[in-house]
Amino acid sequence: MAEAGADNVSVNREKKHLKSVCVYDCRPGSSEAVARAIDVASLDYKAFLQAVKREFSLSVNETFVISTTDRRPIDEELYMEIQDGRTLHLLESVDQELSVATQERIEYLPHYHTLVQCGMYEYYASEGQKALPYAFAELIDNALSATAKNTGKRSIEIRLMFDEAQGGPAVVVMDNGCGMTSKQLNNWAVYRLSKFIRNNSTFEDDHSGYVRPRAVPRSLNSDISYFGVGGKQAVFYIGQCVRMISKPTDSPYVHEFIMSKEDFERKEKNKEDIYSGFIRNRKPGDCTHLNVGEEQFLQSIVLEEENKKSFTAVVITGIQPEHVTYLKQHFSLWTRVLAHTYHYYIHGIDGNDKKSLRRTDDLNIDIQISLFERSTRMPRVMNLREVDNDMQTLYVNSSVSTFEFKATGAGDSLVEGIIRFHPFLYDQETYPVDPYATSAPEDEDEECVVLNPEGRGKRPIFECFWNGRLIPYTTVSEFEWCARPKKAGAVPLECYNRISGVLFANDRFQVSTNKLTFMDLELQLRDKDTIFTRVNNGQEQRVRIQREFINWLKDCHERFDKQVMFQGFLGVTTRTDVTTKRMQSPWAQFKSIKWDGKTYEKGQFVKSVRTQPVMFGSIVQFLLYGDYEGDVYSTGGHVQISLEPKELYGEKKIIPICKIDRLATPAVIKKNIEDELAKLPDRLRLTWPEENPWVDKDVRPAGTPMGPIKVEILNKKGESMSRLPLAVNAKKLSIRLRVIWHSSKGDVQTNSHIAVYSAKWEYWFKTMGNLSKLGKYTLNLQTVISDSLADEWAGKRLPHHNLNFTIKEGEAVAFALGLISSPVQIGVPFSIPLEFKDEFENSARPPADIKPQLECSSPDLNFEGTAFGSIIKDVKARGNIGRLGKLHTVKVQIPGLKPNVQSFQIAVQPGLPHTLVVFPEDDVISVENGTPVNIRVEVHDEYHNITTHPKLTVRCQLLGAPDLSVDVVDCSLSGSGLLLAKPLQLKTVHTQQNLTAKFSIPNHKTVACVERQLCVLPSSRVTRLEVYTQDEGSDVMVLQDTERIDWTAGDTLGSLYFRLYDEGDRLVSLPPKLTSKIKVNWTAEINPEELSKGKLPPLLVPTQAQREHYYSVSFHDQQTVNTSFIIMTRPDEPEDLRVNLSDVIVQMGETLSRDIYVDVIDQFGNKTDSLSADSVKGLKVSADDLDKKSLLINWQASTAQLLVRGVRFASGPPGPRELCFRYQNMKKFVRIKVTAGPPSNLILLNKPELPLQVLNGQGLDTPFILQLCDEWGNPSPDQRINIMIKTLSPQLKIKSSVTSQPVDVEGKASFTLETISGPKGEHRLEFQGSFSRKSIPGPVVKLNVIPDPNTPFTLDVEYNKSVTLCAGEIFPVFTVAVLSEDGGPVKNICPASLSMLLWQGSASGSPPSSEASTLKCSKREDSETDGYFCFRDKQIPELAGKYVIQFVLACEKSKYLWSQQISVNVVPNKPVKLAPEAPPLTPVVSNGNTRGNRTLLDSLCLKIMDMYSNAAGEGLDGQVFVTVIGTGDAELPCFENGDRGVSYSLINGVAHITDLAVLEDSPGVDGAEYHLHFNPKLKMSSVNITSYSLAFRFCNDAEHQKVMSTLSKKKDRLSQSVLMYRDIFDTNEQLKSELKCQVEDAANKLRELKPIMIKNEFNISELTTIKAVENAINVKKNILTKIENQHRRKCTISDPFKGSPDVLGKIGHLAHVEDDDVAKVISWHILGDMDCVVTETTDAAMKIYSDTNGRQQVIPLETVFWKPNNRPLPHIRNGSPLFPPPGNPVFVKDLLIFPQHAESCNKVFTSLLGDTILVDDLDSANDYRRGVVQNKTQCPTILTRQGERIRSNGKFGGLQNKAPSIEKLRGQVFGAPLPKEHNNTQAQIELLQQYLVAMQKSAKVQSEYSSHMQYLKSPEMVQKQKELQLQEEELRGIEKTLASTPQRTPRPATVKRSLETETQEHSIPPKRSRRKTRKLDC
Repeated sequence: MAEAGADNVSVNREKKHLKSVCVYDCRPGSSEAVARAIDVASLDYKAFLQAVKREFSLSVNETFVISTTDRRPIDEELYMEIQDGRTLHLLESVDQELSVATQERIEYLPHYHTLVQCGMYEYYASEGQKALPYAFAELIDNALSATAKNTGKRSIEIRLMFDEAQGGPAVVVMDNGCGMTSKQLNNWAVYRLSKFIRNNSTFEDDHSGYVRPRAVPRSLNSDISYFGVGGKQAVFYIGQCVRMISKPTDSPYVHEFIMSKEDFERKEKNKEDIYSGFIRNRKPGDCTHLNVGEEQFLQSIVLEEENKKSFTAVVITGIQPEHVTYLKQHFSLWTRVLAHTYHYYIHGIDGNDKKSLRRTDDLNIDIQISLFERSTRMPRVMNLREVDNDMQTLYVNSSVSTFEFKATGAGDSLVEGIIRFHPFLYDQETYPVDPYATSAPEDEDEECVVLNPEGRGKRPIFECFWNGRLIPYTTVSEFEWCARPKKAGAVPLECYNRISGVLFANDRFQVSTNKLTFMDLELQLRDKDTIFTRVNNGQEQRVRIQREFINWLKDCHERFDKQVMFQGFLGVTTRTDVTTKRMQSPWAQFKSIKWDGKTYEKGQFVKSVRTQPVMFGSIVQFLLYGDYEGDVYSTGGHVQISLEPKELYGEKKIIPICKIDRLATPAVIKKNIEDELAKLPDRLRLTWPEENPWVDKDVRPAGTPMGPIKVEILNKKGESMSRLPLAVNAKKLSIRLRVIWHSSKGDVQTNSHIAVYSAKWEYWFKTMGNLSKLGKYTLNLQTVISDSLADEWAGKRLPHHNLNFTIKEGEAVAFALGLISSPVQIGVPFSIPLEFKDEFENSARPPADIKPQLECSSPDLNFEGTAFGSIIKDVKARGNIGRLGKLHTVKVQIPGLKPNVQSFQIAVQPGLPHTLVVFPEDDVISVENGTPVNIRVEVHDEYHNITTHPKLTVRCQLLGAPDLSVDVVDCSLSGSGLLLAKPLQLKTVHTQQNLTAKFSIPNHKTVACVERQLCVLPSSRVTRLEVYTQDEGSDVMVLQDTERIDWTAGDTLGSLYFRLYDEGDRLVSLPPKLTSKIKVNWTAEINPEELSKGKLPPLLVPTQAQREHYYSVSFHDQQTVNTSFIIMTRPDEPEDLRVNLSDVIVQMGETLSRDIYVDVIDQFGNKTDSLSADSVKGLKVSADDLDKKSLLINWQASTAQLLVRGVRFASGPPGPRELCFRYQNMKKFVRIKVTAGPPSNLILLNKPELPLQVLNGQGLDTPFILQLCDEWGNPSPDQRINIMIKTLSPQLKIKSSVTSQPVDVEGKASFTLETISGPKGEHRLEFQGSFSRKSIPGPVVKLNVIPDPNTPFTLDVEYNKSVTLCAGEIFPVFTVAVLSEDGGPVKNICPASLSMLLWQGSASGSPPSSEASTLKCSKREDSETDGYFCFRDKQIPELAGKYVIQFVLACEKSKYLWSQQISVNVVPNKPVKLAPEAPPLTPVVSNGNTRGNRTLLDSLCLKIMDMYSNAAGEGLDGQVFVTVIGTGDAELPCFENGDRGVSYSLINGVAHITDLAVLEDSPGVDGAEYHLHFNPKLKMSSVNITSYSLAFRFCNDAEHQKVMSTLSKKKDRLSQSVLMYRDIFDTNEQLKSELKCQVEDAANKLRELKPIMIKNEFNISELTTIKAVENAINVKKNILTKIENQHRRKCTISDPFKGSPDVLGKIGHLAHVEDDDVAKVISWHILGDMDCVVTETTDAAMKIYSDTNGRQQVIPLETVFWKPNNRPLPHIRNGSPLFPPPGNPVFVKDLLIFPQHAESCNKVFTSLLGDTILVDDLDSANDYRRGVVQNKTQCPTILTRQGERIRSNGKFGGLQNKAPSIEKLRGQVFGAPLPKEHNNTQAQIELLQQYLVAMQKSAKVQSEYSSHMQYLKSPEMVQKQKELQLQEEELRGIEKTLASTPQRTPRPATVKRSLETETQEHSIPPKRSRRKTRKLDC
């Protein structure tokens, strides 16, 4: 009732806008507190008291007090400050007890900071961490601030009330702080009302503002409740409702206030004030308002209030279920996080130092956390001071020294810092590791490589605290002065990774509102003005901080580090044995190390420890990861050793240094190595059984036999051996014999044999008789390994023996001719080589006194020679050779040899040059000058044969006149040649002249020279030409050669003549034959008759003046004769003006860049000299729009020209201008092109309506076209201007075809925005031009970015998280929603693109493992919502452990959308059996006195497991009873002490069976099989566990035990092998069956599709191959594309909203109209609605409305009134027409075709069009309307196909009732539907695609089936079947042997032989991986 009254007061006050107060009657006599509103707007204090008396009917003498809710009495002064709407209490006295609870109305609208700071941070950005502890931290912050002024204990308690029987779950945070008044509680409710701006007083004049606390060490001032944000965010992050209960100090009231999500939603639904509520003011302990049945825990909390002076309790209910689970299961983890966060508040400024002796009494902050789960259980209580594993505690207690410093910056900003040193001790770092962080298990393998031996690694150094409280997500990696240097200095580099640090910042540094990150800490600390000082014993020292830090670090290293020192740096290498590529380099190499007081050096022998096997070897080098130089300390490293003895091992191993056995002595290591070496083969011993030994370097004739040979292998002890002395798999040795012939071409192996060992004759080689080739030989005997023929073992060559000998030649028995060079020359000696051979064709020495005989087949030739050993020397040929190239046969005979005659053929050539012969042989030869002589020469040998010879050159030298040439002819090839064949050319032979010709061969001085006399006569040819002029009556003027003549331009030079002279200076007559050879260079037309008279054609002088013109006259015969002259032209009379204009283009407003030159020219354009300096005044220049003020005319004396400058045009349009130049009576026009002026701005052509609406991630179809203009608005085509596009909103990202480009030739630039992305809202783009650092302004375009509802943005996964995941069962259903950026589901997602990945491990945020399993989405069910995908019936892995689930959506080819990784814990299933982790071998025991032979089990671990062999015995305890079970009545063996059974403890499902043995002389049947029965007995009788049984064999003596043990082991191996073989065959058979079913399914699918294909008119006979079907699909697709590309009417209205949630689209896109005229008139009729967006809901419409700032019109379907209307046309009544309708009337809505959403579109268009009718023309429309109206029926609007409209009121005509042409609608017209052929073709394509898929699947499965069948028949599988049969047969034999009646029989010799063979290993077949089963989709 009171609440209703307060509401009425508030409503009345808001309606009247008055100042009023709400007064409650709280006097003891009042039954209930009723709110009374009193208007005080015009009342003073006295009038107010009177009003109260009247309102509450108080008598005149009755005393009362009016107070605030804080019990402050209202006096006259306080009354003036009362604010509107305040709540007051009417009391008897100030000390009166509150009789009933009242309510105080408050308002907590968010402060304006909510808007200005809302984008700073999202509150709980988890950064991969659980944010729930930091939500609790926000509440603890408030509690610390509230208790800051407590003088005693500061108690903070968090109660987790999870007992549902008590009203849970709930979270209660309580403190004993100062509490909150109602005003302070009101301020707490206002969001972002920080402590700096809040007013905690009820009255405005009480300005108790924020006072900054004084500075304290570590800034532990408790001033951490700061922004007015964290508390609200925290409570609503934890739950959905908060109840604030607070009692301020010295106040009798308890103030209680509730905020809840449910209340907010209720107020919003009822359109009430959301940010308003009531504070309940009540007595302490008053719980009458509570619902005790539902909130029992609240009653206990309220009852605790009575004895408290002040307090605050925050009660949070509606806790999120996942939070409850987390808080229960991870209680230790999140309390540790809180202990870390408030470490220094809890433990003081020095932290939790357990080594310190400080007292804890001084610590007054207690933060206690209690977890109440059930009333029957004791609560879990944790005081944060008791937490000893938070990281700060670990840092403090593992450090040995600290380095303290301070950093001061601008203002009062201060940071205190501590750096701690964590030393390296012996073999490990002491830098603390997070106990909750996941780490890889330690690998004890000797090949392990410790890749990260450093402590801190890459983690940051400093954690950051603000006002003493941890800021978790901000760390500082390092400062410059404490950073790890690039090179090692005085301190080893790894020491920098042994430091941790803490920074304590005061409140001058900004943090985010959620206190998770600093805003600017690191930036300010790295500022150059920040000063770092060291703090030593509390005193600041202004020293060089870097030097002090390095000295401190060095001191710590030397005092506390205990590590390895590496010495003798060798270099840096790369290790390829390390699998991690980035860790392969660099590795530093060292000679030695000092470790634990010992020195280990290179070459020293060491022994390994903790390696398998134990290794002995010598140190090669020491390796340390990193780039080092010189000696260095390190925490560890690796050593490379060479295993010894090398002959046995021969390899190098790298092991960690820590695995060196430091206790092994050198003597022990050396003795072990020597003992191993003595067993190896050492040498070979040879014997010759037939006593024909060959010694080293022996020489034997060819064919001498060698052998036989016997060889023995001896070790160092001289013992003969035939096997390598290995412990296992001893290898047999053989001897390989090789005979190597060392020929000149290389070594050739002539003999090769391998001898195997024989006990009778050792190693034996038979006699070798094939040694017949000459040369040196080596007999090599090499020990080899029999199976591999390797001659080395462990890197050392096995024993060998070499015997070197030589084989020489025998006596000569035959001869042959060697190679004879051919041809030979006459008279030149040559040699004939002879080759003598023995009986093996080896070259032999020649016999003594041989006399060879030579005989030639040609009678004209003869040969002679002398024999010298193997050569017949000085053989010569003599005589006439006759025909060249003929071959001659020569026989050689040597008596005494067989055969004794050999012959050869040889060619003979002429001999050396001997004589020079000259033809003709006359002594004197006459010749005319200029003609050839032609003299022939030949070269002969001494037998007159024409001979040739290299460099055989004949030279002819002419003597008797100067400058005579020398002629040379080459006779090297032919022996003859022709000289003086060229014409003889002598200078000016006027008379006869005699010469001498001398012939010689320069290269053959022995050949005599020959001379001839030549008589030379003068020539009659023309040698001189003369040109002259002769006018009538004038003298002859001869023009000398190259003479210059001055002549007027354009004149004619006539009367030119010429004369010819011969070599004797005789005048030559001019017959036509000669004159035809006269040429001139000025004309091609020559008159022959004039030439015969000696006259040349006339010459026209050129018109160009001031130039030289060359002219020539020439006579062309065998020799050209010419003469020339030069004419210099001069100008004619002045005739015209010439204007030289080099630049014809000028920009508007600019001056012509180059000068204009003006000349006066003659008629030929030659410049005259008529201009002077005085001519400047006479020149006039004019043109349209010419700026004559800038025009300037000057005289240029250097060129004698007039100079015009300053031509400029400042107005008019661009284009050509005529520039006129006038001088005297001469005028000249020049055209100049005036272009646009300099660019000054950019304009946007076809500017669209702004702002443009664009979907996020989409682009704009229409490009932006920019035009460059000058200041006059003319388009400027300056292509040097570069236009760029840039965003003025930093968060807007655009992708354009180009971001910057120059303008084109028209000054335009086009930009197409392909992609626009950014936050929702309005953004701006700016276009700007630039050139040479000068910017040109451009337009700014506004874009309104709207979220794209069709683009996936995030994946939301929901599943039942409370389900326990048991191995092998089914996962709960995972529901995945693909959400867009605006939070709505994306509905166009293909389920096949969504996958679920599952892998074993922990969630780390890194990409999934390559071994992750991929699960596909389940088939959608009818009840499931569109846009949501389910993964159901997915099997949980059978192996228990941690797994990670992640969902991925394949958006594009290379773009994927990942969900958050979900960590799940797969627990074991129900326990069902007792079993070992790995099955043991079958034990075999005997009952002898040796205990080892009686031992059944040394150690066996049995575990309780589930059906999948997961350990499932957690919490199961009991006993395991072991008994022996036999078959039949056989006597059972006893255990030790005669027991029949033994028991072992079973703890947590694990039993360790150890030291189990049978009794000595125990009874039992020899050779019988018994079973050990392990029966578990559990304390929990409800659990049934299957027992475990293990078979064993019993024997009566040790010898029999050995035999049975061997048989049992062999049986076990065979059993395992047989099982694997059978598994392979079973798997293959199963796969065969599955593939066969798939083949049949694929064939059935094809058979089902064929009738459908035939029905659709497909020719099945042509579609027999996949290629044919693909071609048919492509043909149909081409047809479909052609149909779609056909011109068709389309609506071009942009629709960026289509596809958004609950959006249908714009009106213009929702319907199609087939007829063009109909489409035009309907579109025009509703033109104003064509752009309207249709939505399904009002919320979607409001969203578009707000996104477009109200510019977009929308219509929600849920607000459209519509009911089905099947009324006929108005001319029809009761089913019959009232009159014949003209014009074919039809409802307009019936002409619309709806491609989608037909029902919704019908509703929309019915509301828009109503009953509008369409008829053919206007006349018909008027007639129709008249008929309808006359029948007293309402006629709706009528449209005509011609575009007219008659409104429903009958009005028509005018432009407003006439539709424009369809072009003028500018695309705002309904589109035309696709033709029916399109749908038919689309259906055919889909059918073909189904057929193609079926064919592909059929071919694929058929191929797999054939491949599998072929594999089953392969030799490999056949061999496996044979092996299985053999092994099964052998297994049956062993089982039969073991199962036979045990009888003691003497062991025959065959037993030993069988035991030797049974040691062979049975190969275990490789298991073929089973292929995944595929089924055809039907």
